[in-house]
Amino acid sequence: MGERPKIAVIVNPAANKGGAAKRWPAIEAELTARLGPVEPRFTAAPGQATEVARAALREGARRFVAVGGDGTVNEVLNGLIEPSGRLAEPDIVLCPIPAGTANELCRALGILDPPVRAYDATAGLASRSIDLMRIRCAGFDGRPVERFGYLIVSLGAAAAISHRTSRSRWVKKLGGIAYLLMTPVVTLGYRHRPVTITIDGAAPATRPIFTAMVANTENGGGGMKLAPGALFDDGQLDLVEMGDVSRLGMLTAVLPKVYSGAHVHHPKVHMSRGRSFHFKSAVDTLVDVDGETVGHLPLEVSLLPQALNVGVAE
Repeated sequence: MGERPKIAVIVNPAANKGGAAKRWPAIEAELTARLGPVEPRFTAAPGQATEVARAALREGARRFVAVGGDGTVNEVLNGLIEPSGRLAEPDIVLCPIPAGTANELCRALGILDPPVRAYDATAGLASRSIDLMRIRCAGFDGRPVERFGYLIVSLGAAAAISHRTSRSRWVKKLGGIAYLLMTPVVTLGYRHRPVTITIDGAAPATRPIFTAMVANTENGGGGMKLAPGALFDDGQLDLVEMGDVSRLGMLTAVLPKVYSGAHVHHPKVHMSRGRSFHFKSAVDTLVDVDGETVGHLPLEVSLLPQALNVGVAE
């Protein structure tokens, strides 16, 4: 067996509205049982996990344990990727520990419930490679934003739902169901907007969009099967478009089926696949990456195949 690489444990105590801080003693005990004494690096503000990861990388860490939700894992990821889309070091491995409101990477890896295999993965040497997404959009300050993601990039109503949920002081405390509760609130006030979509450089097409999602995994929003069949290691991205469905139709015929994935059979829901996508609209439209609102259209999403190593239990 090879020598164990230096490990950095990055903890977001604010994840799940402070639930991660309450769970930390139990999580630390699980990690200590497998790794020996750990020296956690706690974050204190949104976005800080990216800088913490970069600092740990400079200190020689190569296996990164991210304790929090998908937002925390995404921040750590963005500290490990160079602007080229390559890992800063080829032997970097990211190990997520589910402690957030939504833990969809852990779900996709099969280590969410129970999370024992997530802890086991931190102590091993094994890993698997998954695809990533490069996201470019307009920031809220007007400057370009570039991020890397691994789950779902959403625009329109889905991004508005995530934004409203994250900003709520009480809804997010309810965990994964928070997104479900916020959905009808946003839906009743949201309007379709014309969005011009280009897939893999083909001729652009403009159509009414309630929401659209470019997915690297099939689940999002606390277990909703938003893009059935999407896989994070197949070299493709899946686009789900919800078109000009009425608000009543969204609430009664589409949204109740998102947990089973049956919503994709609605005549106004369309799925397609590709490796690069471009979206633009004259109407202000929010963009969300892995559960965090990062800006608005125009948006470019491109595939980075086999770009990240994630830890697996041996």
